[in-house]
Amino acid sequence: MALPPQLRAIQHHLRTAQEHEKRDPVVAYYCRLYSMQTGMKLDSKTPECRKFLIKLMDQLESMKKELSDNDSISQEVVGNAHIENYALKMFLYADNEDRAGRFHKNMIKSFYTSSLLLDVLSVFGELSEENIQHRKYARWKATYIHNCLKNGETPQAGPIAMGEDEEADEFGAEGFSGAGTSHGASFRGDPPSQSFQGQDEGLGPGPAPGIGFTPSPGPGPSGPPATNYNNIHIPPGAHAPANTPAELPPPTGGVHLSPEDFTKAQKYCKYAGSALQYEDVGTAIQNLQKALKLLTTGKE
Repeated sequence: MALPPQLRAIQHHLRTAQEHEKRDPVVAYYCRLYSMQTGMKLDSKTPECRKFLIKLMDQLESMKKELSDNDSISQEVVGNAHIENYALKMFLYADNEDRAGRFHKNMIKSFYTSSLLLDVLSVFGELSEENIQHRKYARWKATYIHNCLKNGETPQAGPIAMGEDEEADEFGAEGFSGAGTSHGASFRGDPPSQSFQGQDEGLGPGPAPGIGFTPSPGPGPSGPPATNYNNIHIPPGAHAPANTPAELPPPTGGVHLSPEDFTKAQKYCKYAGSALQYEDVGTAIQNLQKALKLLTTGKE
């Protein structure tokens, strides 16, 4: 069923769902859930939109039944960790390629898909400030690198400060159609203050079948003033060596833990479990350490 033009803003989230149907049904499910929730806000009254959204709801219902024994579907906290880990893996893959000066369609698509999956995280609640920044940077980088390649220019590798008026361009249906310029006047390069360890470089999605996405600008204001993305914050453990030592005090006993503390500790354990699905030992260790520290000291 064709997507009504009023719902154009969700077309790439739906395409991402389709691409992950077999590779990762959990990603497909939450992309569709986000699309349904966003579609309802965009237009749930026009007959064609209503019909499309009802069909999407039916699809979600049958997926939910099929995946009923999957923790990532039955428990939101696990689903949240799964999508966030997946998005950050894609971001790190593209960022590593970018810092190494390897520019290609696959890395552009990885940057862009990670920004879409960070949109999807909003089904679990408000995005953290760092994920908002990751999303903005990834979407903008995808535009910038694509436009450079299209115009026969060499993109500047690694983090670049972005002017506040430089949002991702609206891309045309036939691929990126940047407004004829490859980059704005306020790009300025800074030497990276940290480089991510080259981890799992093969983590990008399959070969991009040509870039045909049309991002909708993310919600919120036009963005913060120029930001130096050298110091972009990746959650601890995302590039930590697997043997990071535990800096844990011995259990003190008699620590008073609030219900909120138990929920947080449970969340860290779920994050660790999700990281292990991707064989990401560093992130798993970091999250387990956080849970242990919280349970033994009552402090994060």
